[in-house]
Amino acid sequence: MSFKEQFVNLYRDLAQIDIEDLASIYHQDVVFIDPVTTHHGLTAVNTYFKGLLDATESCQFEINNWHNIASNDSHQNASSAMDCSDVLEWTMKLKLSGKPNWIELAGVTLLKVVDDKILYHRDYYDLGEMVYEHIPLLKHIIKFIKKKLLS
Repeated sequence: MSFKEQFVNLYRDLAQIDIEDLASIYHQDVVFIDPVTTHHGLTAVNTYFKGLLDATESCQFEINNWHNIASNDSHQNASSAMDCSDVLEWTMKLKLSGKPNWIELAGVTLLKVVDDKILYHRDYYDLGEMVYEHIPLLKHIIKFIKKKLLS
């Protein structure tokens, strides 16, 4: 199975994985960044995912586009794994344990992969859309602000 297939299978429904499965795609020295925090090393990433997934009923990712972008560094061979960055566009469908509603969120991930292991993983998404807009009082305030910005 290719690295890409392994990644897609793992993220198909994160809530169903064994945390130890992350080692199949993440490098021991991975740096994992999202709008909430930064983690250094596979052990820290495993701990972070465990905490997230303990509160999650389902977390499904649909990879909408996967782009491979070669480095602009002219003195290295463009076919080298170190020269590559992968950019993924995705949609996440999240259902938290004990909550009735699904959260759907679009995002982008930047990956740097070395020897079929992720050395750098950075997620970009709207944290407000994911969290704040699902808190009743904040939801109304954010909708009001967005409406004002559009007028």
